[in-house]
Amino acid sequence: MTGTAARRESQRERLIDAAERAIAEKGLAGLKARELAREIGCSLGAIYNLVADMDELILRVGSRTLARLDAALSAAPKPAASQAEAVEALVAVALAYSAFARENLRLWRVLFEHRMAEGAVMPDWAVSEQMTLFRHILGPLRLLAPERDEEERNLLGRTLFSAVHGVVAIGLEEKLVAVPRRALDRQIEELVRLACRGLAAGA
Repeated sequence: MTGTAARRESQRERLIDAAERAIAEKGLAGLKARELAREIGCSLGAIYNLVADMDELILRVGSRTLARLDAALSAAPKPAASQAEAVEALVAVALAYSAFARENLRLWRVLFEHRMAEGAVMPDWAVSEQMTLFRHILGPLRLLAPERDEEERNLLGRTLFSAVHGVVAIGLEEKLVAVPRRALDRQIEELVRLACRGLAAGA
């Protein structure tokens, strides 16, 4: 990497750092290009030499959030070797997801609040990063639903994620009906165990 390229990459990382701090402190609404430029010491226009647009910048911040979420989920369950262990693994993943959301609330929310500009397409690298996280659900589901084909398990995984995510999102919504952590965790665990019992009954 040439000296110019290295300086550009360093400035790009500082831009992403600044955007991450702004979102963590104020949410997506707190992300202002002019303030970011001032913080990293460049002109407003120079930002767009570092990233294509604000969509890319938000996605780059989201990439960091997803990497930390992946690490948190990876640390949660033990490898499952039986259906009983698969249930416990899914419960652990769901509770780890809830904990991560609570501890990284604004950054986590941006993963779902951000909408690409009209006509823009989510880049392949961003889609791939999001889909990679489903392995934490699909692994245990292979043990719980061995009779299902891969497509069916993928749909089951998305449905289970959507259910847990919905409970977490509503439970953490202070303006609506914030739920105490212990109560929220109990609800999440019960939801996952009920889903697993349903899979076992339908086997």
